[in-house]
Formats: sequence, C-alpha cells, structure tokens
Amino acid sequence: MTLPAHARVVVIGGGIIGCSTAYHLARDHKAEVVVIEQGQITSGSTWHAAGLVGQLRASASITKVLKYSVDLYKGLAAETGLDTGWKMSGCLRLATNADRWTEFRRLATTARSFGMEMHLISPQEVQRMWPLMDVSDLVGASWLPTDGQASPSDITQSLAKGARMHGARFFEGVRVTGFRMDRGRITHVETTAGTIGCETVVNCAGQWARPVGAMAGITVPLQPVRHQYIVTERIEGLSPDAPTIRDPDRRTYFKEEVGGLVMGGYEPDPQPWTTGDVPDDWQFRLFDDDYDHFEQHMTQAIARVPALAQVGVKQMINGAESFTPDGNFILGRAPECANMYVGAGFNAFGIASGGGAGWVLAEWAMTGEAPLDLWVVDIRRFSGLHADRDWVCARTCEAYGKHYTIAFPHEEYESGRPRIVSPLYARLQAAGAVFGSKLGWERPNWFAPAGTAARDIYSMGRQNWFAPVGAEHAHVREAVGIFDQSSFAKYEVTGRDAGRALDWICAGNVAKPPGRVTYTQLLNSRGGIEADLTVARLADDRFYIVTGTGFRTHDLAWIRDHLPAGADVALEDVTEGWGTLSLMGPRARDVLAKVTAADVSNAAFPFGAVREIAIAGTEVRAIRITYVGELGWELHVPLGATGAVYDALMAAGAPEGIRPVGYRALESLRLEKGYRAWSSDITPNDTPFEAGLGWAVKMGSSTPFMGRAALQAAAGRPLQKRFAGFTLADPSVVLVGRETILRDGAPVGYLTSGGFGYTLGRNIGYGYVRNAEGVDDAFLHAGRYELVVAAEVHPAEIALAPLHDPQGARIRA
Repeated sequence: MTLPAHARVVVIGGGIIGCSTAYHLARDHKAEVVVIEQGQITSGSTWHAAGLVGQLRASASITKVLKYSVDLYKGLAAETGLDTGWKMSGCLRLATNADRWTEFRRLATTARSFGMEMHLISPQEVQRMWPLMDVSDLVGASWLPTDGQASPSDITQSLAKGARMHGARFFEGVRVTGFRMDRGRITHVETTAGTIGCETVVNCAGQWARPVGAMAGITVPLQPVRHQYIVTERIEGLSPDAPTIRDPDRRTYFKEEVGGLVMGGYEPDPQPWTTGDVPDDWQFRLFDDDYDHFEQHMTQAIARVPALAQVGVKQMINGAESFTPDGNFILGRAPECANMYVGAGFNAFGIASGGGAGWVLAEWAMTGEAPLDLWVVDIRRFSGLHADRDWVCARTCEAYGKHYTIAFPHEEYESGRPRIVSPLYARLQAAGAVFGSKLGWERPNWFAPAGTAARDIYSMGRQNWFAPVGAEHAHVREAVGIFDQSSFAKYEVTGRDAGRALDWICAGNVAKPPGRVTYTQLLNSRGGIEADLTVARLADDRFYIVTGTGFRTHDLAWIRDHLPAGADVALEDVTEGWGTLSLMGPRARDVLAKVTAADVSNAAFPFGAVREIAIAGTEVRAIRITYVGELGWELHVPLGATGAVYDALMAAGAPEGIRPVGYRALESLRLEKGYRAWSSDITPNDTPFEAGLGWAVKMGSSTPFMGRAALQAAAGRPLQKRFAGFTLADPSVVLVGRETILRDGAPVGYLTSGGFGYTLGRNIGYGYVRNAEGVDDAFLHAGRYELVVAAEVHPAEIALAPLHDPQGARIRA
C-alpha cells in the first residue's frame, strides 16, 4: 500500500462522516481526495450505532442538514448499488405530562416553520400504530412520518463506494502520526505508511478527533461516553414497519430490527470513558455488558412495552460514542490552524447527520465558508476553556443526561461553575444576582428581590423571574441601571494599515476620525452577516473592537482570516484586560457627571463617540452607545479597577436610584428597541438589506469591502424576505422564537427571537417575512398577521419601526 505523494484534500477517518465528506468532495467538487483510516471503514463507532434517523432540530439550518441526509439515503443505493437499509418508518415521540406536551406543541410549530410534516396525535392513535405499547400514561404523541432508520455500516459502505466511483482513494490500516506545519498551515500529513502533501485536511477521526487535532495544535472538545442498547429476539406481533419510538419521559428509544427491538436510552448518570486519548487499537471493540447500569432503562422499557418481559436479549451493545459539552456536533475550520476542518462529536446521532454533515463540510473545506448558518455546530463556538478535559468531561456528562429531559426555555447548565467571574461577582451575588453562564463567564441574568430565592424555577409558562425582570426593565427606562458586561469579547487592531484592513473587513464606515464609534456588520462572500460589532477608533492606527461574549473565538478568527496579506496590522485579544460597566437610563448622565471631571454633555460627548475619562482615579474608555434604547455609556475599565469604578458609580448614583440590572432585562429592552441579535435575528443566511440594516452599510462610497459584490448583484432585484417586528396582546402567551408567522392565513416565516416588552405590556417577536415574488412595505402592510404559538393561532400586529422611541431621541438626549 503506497500513499500518493500529494492530494488536494486528505480526509482522516473512515466512519460515516469521513466517507460522506469524501463522497461530496469527489462528487460535487471533483476534488482529489485521499481518505486515511487507521483501522477499517466503520471500525470506530459507526459500526455499533443504533441507526435512528431523525430530522427536526431547534435550528432551521441543522434541520436542513438532517433533511438532506434523508434525501441522500433514499437514493444512494440506486447510485452505488449498495443497499443502505434505509426505511422511512416514521417516528413517534411520547408525552406523559403537561410540560412535555407543551414542548411537543412547540416542536410541532417549529416543524411547520421549517417546512416539516409533524402531527400531534392521541394515545388511541398511538395504540393503533403500535399495538404492543402500553399507552395508559400518555397525554399524546408527536408523529414525524418522514423520519426513519438505516443500517450505519451499509450507509457508510455505500458512501465509500460512491466516493470511489467519483475518484476518491481510501487507505485502510494507515494511522496518522503527525503533521508538517508552515506558518499555521498543514503542508504534509505524516502516517505509518509515509507522508502525503496536501492543501486541506478534514479531521473526521471520531473518538480520535481530539488527539488528531492536538497534533496540529487545535482543540476538539470531545468526551467518549459508554452508550448501551440491546437487540432482542423476535417479538410476536411486532410489525416490520413499526415506527421508531422516542419515549423521553422514560429516557428510552426503540426501533424494529429483524422482528425484534433495538432499545437504549440516555441515563442521568452516564459513564464517561477516559479523559485521556482513546487507544489507537480500539476498533470493532465494545465494553463488557453492564446490566446493572442498564437496568434503569430495562425497567422503563418493560413498562412501556410489556412484551419485553417475555423476550430474550440477543445482544447488548456497550460502545463508546463521542459527545460534546453542549450536545451539538462540531463542524468547521479550526481557529488555530488555517487548513484543518473538523467533523466530529455527533452525540450518537451521526447516522442522522452524516449525509448532510458531509455535504456542508465539503462545501466549507473547498470554499472557505460555510454554505449556510451553522453557528450552533461551528467549532469556533468554543474557547480556551474547552482545552480543560476535566471541565469538558463534567459538562458533557451533564449534556448527555439532558438528552431526553424537557427543554425548558432559558435553562442553564450547572456543571463546572463558576469558572470565570468578573471582579464584581461577589458584589452582585450579595445583591441577589441569579447568574447564567456564557463561554465560561458568570453573568447576572436577574436579581432576586429580598426575601425570595435567588434561583431559576423553570416552567413552560412565565418563570419566577418574570416580575423581577419587569422591575429591572422599568428602572432602566425611567431612571438608571448598571450592567456588568465584563464578559464582552474585546480586541485591539493596530498598525499603519489597521484602518485599511478594517475598511475591507467591515461593511460599515470605520474610516472615521479618532474618537468615533461605528456599529458594523462583517459579511461573507454571499453578503450574509458573519458578525456584528462595534469598532471604536482610538487613534489613526489603533482601533478597539467589542463583540458578544459567546462570539469571541468566532469573530476573532473571522477578522484574522480576512486581514489583507502583507498589511502592517496586528490583532490582539484583550478581553481579560478590561471590565465593562454599561451605565444606562435617562439619569445616566447625572450619575456619570458626578464621578468624572470630563464634560459629558451632549455637545461634548455625543452619541457614537469614545473618550478617555477619569473615574475613581482610573482612565476609563467611555463609549456612548446603547443596546437598550436609552441614554448611556459603556465604560471599559482596566479589569483590576472595575470594582472601584462600580463602587463609585453606585455611591454617586444613589440619589438617582441606581441599581444593578441583569441580562434578561437587557433582552427585553433590546426587543422593544428592535435591536438585532447575531445568531438569531441576523445570521450568515441574512443580508443587511433583508435585515433592515442597509443604513449601516457603506454602499454609497466606492470603498471595496467583503460581501459588497454580492450586495451589488442583488441590488436590482426585489428582496424575497424582510425583517419585521410583531406584537401580540395576550400576556399569557410565551414567545421564545421559531413560532410560525401567518400572513392572511398562510405561513410566510417564523420568529427568530421573542419575549415580553414590559414598557409596551405586550409580547414582542421578530422574524423574516418571505415571499418569492418580493417583499416591500406595501406587501408587509397589506397582510393580516397571526402567530402560531405552541400549535395555537393568535392575532398579531406587524411593526416595521422600533416599538420604543422610534426616532431615537432618547439615546441622543
């Protein structure tokens, strides 16, 4: 076996993800592809996968990826001549309580929003479809007729054959031992069979993706977990066409196989394997049967399907599967290496994801850009925190345990906390803060009033923080509040060419004089929004960039990847160097004027300005900008002085009633003002003009910038979707996003975000209204609108202007 000297792309790993990626690289891009597999095709974890194929996820893009898998599997056998075992049996999800039923009603609405067929059915209908089931405890079930099941090994072999048919070459029994690197790029892959040069590496090494990544200096945060299921003997009366079953309240799943059942589950006390590296020789291997641990699933399964008590177990599968700290898989280009892409961590639904994941990963690797919004699975959602294997293990086990729990809105993870705290943590905790966590940072979500428990109580309706957050919201609108936003990601861009470089990367005009701030989007080649952030020009050759906490790795990587070659420009992450206090509300100037000698009048310090001012003996970067729609400043303080500046503001602001405010109030305040949130309201799928942000794009200038060509090409055509706001009067309704928008009774889109506007006393949602013939103001105003919330239709009113202070007078006061 002789490796070629060179290939355009080297794919590492011959499981379903690697074979699918190779297939799409060869078929769609005619790329020269070599697949390296240390054992045999499927020998890692693919061979022992259960093979359930579901499609519906909370993300429209990921649902599209999974729907692509199903469409691919339907026709793959005809192309390759190898059967895939694909069977569109449909899937029943069972609900045994009111909260689960509400979750399913919300999922049914999401399915409709995403163009999927999903029905809510009665226990009697479930009994008719699955006669062997005990339905006595059911409230109802959801029915997804296009879901199904497949043979993992057969699908993978079929994909491998398809890849070979299109020219890909496979080398089994060859292990990667290292990489040759040159300035952050892989030039050669070193293996037990020799060295091969390449332009791109795709790491689909499954449980070995973490050590393979480490060879190139990248972090792939995976944790192998022991996952068990059984295969039973034949069960009398079980139809070969029986739907797959997900019984989340009993934490179990079932599928028919050769007249018997495959049954497994997701227990609350999972068994992680090693936090070290998986042995290289762990191929076609399983752990010993562990019936003691599996008994919890067996007990629940017999209660649901009593016939299981009388049937024998043909086989137990106890295999290692790779899971991630947030339950989502990992795709994309690693930020630490310019040409390694990763497809790993599929959390036991790699078969459902495999076809689509290979499609998008191939596109990404060949073009350098994801073909659609894949933020929820993007490897750049992680940070340095995720190099801590013990932390990853604890968080991954918590995520595994939540696999079948009810997904309450706003639910937080608890493991591995607190990890990163601001200097104000103890002060805010003493003030009743109930913290959430974002990329390891503890952030105050809300403040519990004296005498009430400082904790979240989750429910599908209004949660226990609703009224206290309303009070915080009103206080910012009427007086002044202070937000600890020290977790903001912060970068400095310096150098002679810094301005020119940012002018290319940013769609907005950052070429302003020093002392000015620009809100801008960063666009991809399709004109989609890859990031939105603020750029403050501190000097001719020095810029300060602020972006969202969770986007730290992503935005830094995007900027770094698109700096012009050869430019005199440096990019530095300074997040931990600065605390951030946002002083917001109509009395903000009164408070700020008491703690600084600087002139903070509107004339001296207008909206969109940045100034160095002294507070409590410390030089502070004060940026006059807002995300709440009120007069205010972001005060960026050297981290060590954050506590002193906070104390000074709290003391000076006592007569104005200053109080700390949390992120849940921030969310309701921004909804009233119509400010967009990246990753929900604006994404790589959306252009600034579709999002109503065309005013922030420098199309009127001749300056070239990323995405400009795509925007110009679309300029003469009607927009096929437009961002709009909606209000809903019934205060008992809870909007969380993904609710279907009806125009004159027909679905035209879905909400990208939703919540309650306390000033308005109404629910607020935002989303895109779509129409193939074009969407203009006349089209938007001519319609009658309703929102489908948890499968119920509610009348709604459309709003195209901000619902609070539409002229922006308050922020410029």
